[in-house]
Amino acid sequence: MTARIQPQPGIMDIELYVGGKAHVDGVSNTVKLSSNENPWGASEKAKQAYRSVAGNLHVYPSSDHSELRAAIAKVHGLDAERIICSNGSDELISFLCQAYAGAGDEVLFTEHGFLMYKLCAQAAGATPVSERETERTTDVDALLEAANENTKLVFIANPNNPTGTMISEAEVARLADGLPEQALLVLDGAYAEFVEGFDGHAGLVEERENIFMTRTFSKIYGLGGLRMGWGYGPAEIVNTLQRVRGPFNVNAGALAAAQAAMLDVDYTAKCQELNSQWRDYLQTELTALGIACDPSLGNFVLARFGSEAEADAADRALGAEGLIVRAVKSYGLPECLRITVGKGADCKRVIAVLSVFKEGWEA
Repeated sequence: MTARIQPQPGIMDIELYVGGKAHVDGVSNTVKLSSNENPWGASEKAKQAYRSVAGNLHVYPSSDHSELRAAIAKVHGLDAERIICSNGSDELISFLCQAYAGAGDEVLFTEHGFLMYKLCAQAAGATPVSERETERTTDVDALLEAANENTKLVFIANPNNPTGTMISEAEVARLADGLPEQALLVLDGAYAEFVEGFDGHAGLVEERENIFMTRTFSKIYGLGGLRMGWGYGPAEIVNTLQRVRGPFNVNAGALAAAQAAMLDVDYTAKCQELNSQWRDYLQTELTALGIACDPSLGNFVLARFGSEAEADAADRALGAEGLIVRAVKSYGLPECLRITVGKGADCKRVIAVLSVFKEGWEA
């Protein structure tokens, strides 16, 4: 008798990704600060563009995403032919692993890097390799030491999630220049727009053949519910990924909203300014309470408590007041909580609750 169908080897070893909590049992009027969403939402122009497609839901979306690619190219000064659009930047991570990594290959990333690097490597049958960070920051020397003839992809997020830390462009260039010839460096720029004057290392992508950049519309553009991402890289890499991509991988509403959001540069600048203001407030006030946090360049702060027990207790105290933050034990940071930068009133509530908590914890 033939055995029932079974998944490919390694598939059942993949741990399910668990997103940030959205509810607290028994607590109403909660504020979600667990998923790094833009608390000011999408721009009105993006919302209007999304509504505009409602009369044509029977029509397939663009398969080449030409209008959105042109908008991205215009705003960022890039070559539209080297841009690829995706169902969130997660899909691009999956495409890269599917196209370039398999059995016997290694996918390298940092110990506190985005969990999808490991999961997508496993799904492709490749071996995920986690390398140490230094003070919760990407360590270029450690990555170069770990890279070998089996390394096909190297993922770093800059700024990194969930730590918020960032390395310089010179360090990124040193990493790219020191990798084995067959390895591709993937720069995850999900939080690039929160860094003033930063191009997400697009300049380095232009100069080198071994760098690919991913970006998302889920963060500063406030389109997390539509799952929209994009990538930029060497023409050869983009051509390969286009062959893996489904012809209609992005829906019409997402394309329309993303195009409008990209072109609404004034609203993006406003969100960047507000985020910087309240991120600085959170970091200053947390430090004053004796809660350590590295300077963050994203739209969140990683609060470091004295122990896992203290972090758990702080999480419960915040949750009891309707403030939902993200425990990051799955990232190897059990003593930490990642707190999304919210609106001013919400940031003040976080500090007020933690102030009372610290008094009780230290009493």
